[in-house]
Amino acid sequence: MSAGTTIDPAKAAQAVDAVQTGRRIEDVLDRLAATGDPAVRAAAEELVQALMDFYGAGLARMLQLLSAPENRGAAPVPALLGDELVAGLLVLHDLHPEDRTTRIGRALDSVREHDLEVVDFDESTGTLRLRAAAAAGCGCAASGTTAQQAAEDALACFAPEVTVVEVQSAVTPREPALLQIGVGPGTRAGACPAPAKTP
Repeated sequence: MSAGTTIDPAKAAQAVDAVQTGRRIEDVLDRLAATGDPAVRAAAEELVQALMDFYGAGLARMLQLLSAPENRGAAPVPALLGDELVAGLLVLHDLHPEDRTTRIGRALDSVREHDLEVVDFDESTGTLRLRAAAAAGCGCAASGTTAQQAAEDALACFAPEVTVVEVQSAVTPREPALLQIGVGPGTRAGACPAPAKTP
């Protein structure tokens, strides 16, 4: 997606004629068949089918979102922008109306269970640095890997400009020493206080 590029959805829709596009695809398949290489023809047909399945799933998802009871009577765009499949299609064609920062936020919201926050984004390398909240429990390394994979998957849909994801572990603050009741700061924890002197 080129930065700053916007396309009018109405103009984009008018620019495509379904009948002419279908004929163009058939013409390309016929030319590939004319080469005499059945593997080339089969690969082209598989590619066309994969694209049709992809866009068909996107259209079905849009209809599902728009007809959902909770979205009836509401503005349709927010429901569409929050869906990974639909957002991915919009971004792919430079039709997504939100900027990169907002889309990154949407991606992280979709993996909220990992509690990730943005540190910075390097436009020259496409590297997004994230910070993971301190994990409860053992803090195993596997949890960080899971968070990174989840972030990468979500960002691929919402913000494909992000090509590298780095997740930094949050620094867990050291717990303060516990003082027992009746034990002064200068007394070793766990030791009994000296008995009071009797007059």
